[in-house]
Amino acid sequence: MTTDSVPSNAATTNAPLRSSLASESLLFANRLFTHWRREPVVAIQALLYPSFLLITYYFLVAKSMMNVTGKDTLYGLVPTCAIAGAVLGALAASSTLHMERDHGLLSRFWVLPVHRASALTGRLLADATRTLAGTVVITAVGAGLGLRFNGSLFAVIPFMLVPVAVGVVFSTAMIAIAVRSADNKLLIWLGVPAIAMVFASSGAPPIEMMPSWVQPLIRFQPMWAAVDSMRALAEGRPALSSLLVTLAWGVGLAAVVVPVAIRGYRTAAESGTLA
Repeated sequence: MTTDSVPSNAATTNAPLRSSLASESLLFANRLFTHWRREPVVAIQALLYPSFLLITYYFLVAKSMMNVTGKDTLYGLVPTCAIAGAVLGALAASSTLHMERDHGLLSRFWVLPVHRASALTGRLLADATRTLAGTVVITAVGAGLGLRFNGSLFAVIPFMLVPVAVGVVFSTAMIAIAVRSADNKLLIWLGVPAIAMVFASSGAPPIEMMPSWVQPLIRFQPMWAAVDSMRALAEGRPALSSLLVTLAWGVGLAAVVVPVAIRGYRTAAESGTLA
């Protein structure tokens, strides 16, 4: 053995092993889970508030609406509240991102010996997990109120995943805005129309009961297809067309917001200031 090989082997032995992108993303996601447990405003907006809204709306409005329409509005209320929880949770989760940027936390993450994408993917993973948990809770509350899946039990899987897809795309859009804004005002102003689009869908009142000039506008906005696909899955109706429209909206919006979020996050992390 030559003496030249000893330093090389020693350096190889002592070199730290790089983790995979998946494991590093899980670490960043776990950081957010810990933060949300200590400051439960995200959990309140993603879990408790939509569940409370579902129960309140069901007992105050749903029965009278059923007398008018002859249909159980619970099958529209549960999807509406699940997607609303995804939007509200994403809004609350992104509200502190600009503070992390200004205090240099994003810059510290950027210089760590980890994959550069792990912090951002970990945040999106945490958002997806939170949205899935919220959808499970709201669906369980709906089941307690009388919601039943009239079709195949396999419909439960896409039923749960639709809000997750909506939540991840909306979270990406909020990240793109948060790393470029100085405060939460812009996030709030953009969150209001998003919530309005959720409730201006096929959730409670059937779209057929609305004015004829409003119906095309409602059908064109992205939240309508998401709510309608979940409603069809629960009622046992064909849901493929609504799911495809939801997928098309999601892919189209992601193609716009993902590059913006990546560039903004990288600029904010490298500079520690406004992107």
